[in-house]
Amino acid sequence: MKTSDFYYDLPEELIAQDPLADRSSSRLMHLDKKTGEITHTDFKHVIDYLNPGDCLVINDTKVIPARLYGSKIGTEAGIEILLLKRKGDNIWETLVKPGKKAKVGTRISFGDGLLIGEVIDIVEEGNRLIRFEYEGIFEEILDKLGEMPLPPYITHKLQDKNRYQTVYAKHEGSAAAPTAGLHFTQELLHQIEEKGVKIAHVTLHVGLGTFRPVKVDDVESHHMHSEFYVVEEDQAKLINDTKKAGKRVISVGTTSCRTLESATDENGILQAKSGWTEIFIYPGYQFKMIDALITNFHLPESTLLMLVSALAGKEHILAAYEEAVKERYRFFSFGDAMIIE
Repeated sequence: MKTSDFYYDLPEELIAQDPLADRSSSRLMHLDKKTGEITHTDFKHVIDYLNPGDCLVINDTKVIPARLYGSKIGTEAGIEILLLKRKGDNIWETLVKPGKKAKVGTRISFGDGLLIGEVIDIVEEGNRLIRFEYEGIFEEILDKLGEMPLPPYITHKLQDKNRYQTVYAKHEGSAAAPTAGLHFTQELLHQIEEKGVKIAHVTLHVGLGTFRPVKVDDVESHHMHSEFYVVEEDQAKLINDTKKAGKRVISVGTTSCRTLESATDENGILQAKSGWTEIFIYPGYQFKMIDALITNFHLPESTLLMLVSALAGKEHILAAYEEAVKERYRFFSFGDAMIIE
């Protein structure tokens, strides 16, 4: 299987640069995974595809404003850092630009000294381990100084930080939003519950690796990035009970999907657990838990495009994407949505 098999042509102007004023007024494409048949509607009508007794699984991770701009103490040279992973008390693995200014021992000041970081090690891929010093609560300082780490293809400045969060974001730790969830409003979620659909939550802290292109020609040689997930006992029961009752599990986004597929055993039982996953889902994969998926439109040759192709078949997906381009759907993080069932 070649990476180039997952290429499609996308006009740049179809990449959504800003979120819509109303979250749930995005367009929605319905794709029948068996026949490839396509229907066009809008996101408010997602409820029409959900049946009483089904279980919708959301990812309640919260994006941290992980991009910080500071200056090197001593030279005042500008340095930009991106927090990737918390490694211990006040120690984070980070991406630093420009890297050559950040040797071990370099001290960086953010917000006129409100936050001080010291480079203590250089790890794989040139990432820096930084130990932070501050007074007060780290998350509050971050909220004050940090910016949302928008994906590289979004060049517009985000006017409202909350628009890169889902309305149910709870557990801080993501470097990117689980974007399929951005379409839901509290009102729509309430209507879905009123219909008798159960809503379960899992947590997967999305890593920046989600945007990393597949650089190898042979899909199976790609090394997937690792992400931390949590499935709680009561939520595992809710999801397992749905399957036992013969109803469907519908994943909101590829992140919920990766969590469910990582934590489900060979007998199709979801385990309550937490840990790191490097699951890479591509055509040929047999899904153990999810029946349907709500997702955005993904980058050409990306692992996420491979995941949706595993669910609906590559031919159906590429035909649906071709149709989306023709119909001028909005693509990627702030773009429109698709439900595959």
